[in-house]
Amino acid sequence: MTTGSRDVDVRPTPCNTAEPLSFAGVFRMEAVETLLDRVSGWVWGYPLLILLFGTHLFLTVRLRFVQRFIGRAIKLSFQRTKEGEGDVSHFAALTTALAATIGTGNIVGVATAVAAGGPGAVLWMWLTGVFGISTKYSEAVLSVKYRITNPQGMMAGGPMYVLERGMKARWLGMIFAALTAVAAFGIGNMVQANSISTMVQETFHLTPWATGAVLALCTAVVILGGIKSIARVCEKLIPSMAIIYVLGCLIILAIGWRTLPDTIVLIGKSAFSGHAAVGGFLGAGMKEVIRFGIARGLFSNESGLGSAPIVAAAAQTRNPVRQALVSSTGTFWDTVVVCAITGMVVVNSGDWQQGLTGAALTKSAFAHIPAIGPAVLTFGLLTFVFSTILGWEYYGEKAAEYLFGTRVVLPYRWLWVIAVMLGSVVSVPVVWSFADIANGLMAVPNLISLIALSSVIVAETRDHLWNERADAAS
Repeated sequence: MTTGSRDVDVRPTPCNTAEPLSFAGVFRMEAVETLLDRVSGWVWGYPLLILLFGTHLFLTVRLRFVQRFIGRAIKLSFQRTKEGEGDVSHFAALTTALAATIGTGNIVGVATAVAAGGPGAVLWMWLTGVFGISTKYSEAVLSVKYRITNPQGMMAGGPMYVLERGMKARWLGMIFAALTAVAAFGIGNMVQANSISTMVQETFHLTPWATGAVLALCTAVVILGGIKSIARVCEKLIPSMAIIYVLGCLIILAIGWRTLPDTIVLIGKSAFSGHAAVGGFLGAGMKEVIRFGIARGLFSNESGLGSAPIVAAAAQTRNPVRQALVSSTGTFWDTVVVCAITGMVVVNSGDWQQGLTGAALTKSAFAHIPAIGPAVLTFGLLTFVFSTILGWEYYGEKAAEYLFGTRVVLPYRWLWVIAVMLGSVVSVPVVWSFADIANGLMAVPNLISLIALSSVIVAETRDHLWNERADAAS
């Protein structure tokens, strides 16, 4: 995932507390920010990581390693013909989910994991993606099964409807929806807008106001048309941006092919033994390698957080399993492919041993190839971040619709556009930290539903996937 301040610290340096007019205000804000950072660290600590990865393993076993159907899932994902009730095609639903999922976490977040946990973190991130496929599949099964048609004739679904209709716990659904609506404005909107404006200012020397105006206008043009408009843009943007980025990375790896075999061996060995990280003066033991690899993998692919199934529920599909297969490929592309390739580029550069981290490490790694590297990085970040803004708008909109009805949809879209503009020119660390917490807490009610309704997931899978004749007749 993401995408939040966990992966890219675009927050400003605190104001000078020596200025008498702002001393008290800055002191209070710093205290609040410190508190929220501590809460965020607790939320995204070992208990949640264990619960998330444990759910991945549990569902993988219960579904008899559903990952073995990834080939069929990829083939199915490219079908754009209408085959059942829904608002958009399989492919459109997948690309919209990928728009929200593939973000700065796939580029800068990978570098953060390598800097903090060493090269072995790349393997653990990759394994998180492999096992996360089963969770992403399960989320979609339930969201399609329990989706509804709203008064406007559009599909509405996601963990909030699963919690209400599947578990008869509307109060949990309301908690999930509220957390999603809050997290969307931070993780999926203002952080992303600020990342773009900062990058454009550094690269092209344009003011944040100019960038914000253009970004807000582009966002408005797309999201005011609803899910069908968002899906049309994502269908064109996501494949092209992913292909260009992956090809660019492969070219960079091909140029550095002499050290690539040693890099692969290093990643494998370090995953189970640890390796010196952060400039070579801090030893990253196996515990840290596993922790940072799994954490960044989970942040990146969002499996278990409950966001992606919201758009999966809008897909035109004749049964829940078919769309679930398509949704599961999102984790495959996001983590198993994009994050893994990015990780090899970063490790192969050797710059992770120089004390660099985060965005600085990413820029340094890609700068080894003068023309191709910076161009690939800039293109990837700009397109990935903008697509995240589009995808998360739909998530937040549907969460708000669940809480307040369809009357809130249009005001929410306009509020989203305004937030894009504000995020481009104003830094609000406290808001982002709070959104970071909400983003993590989203996972809890969603994981509860996945575990409690795992028998439903198994039953649907048995009827439409394991029983080939039943699936063909459905």
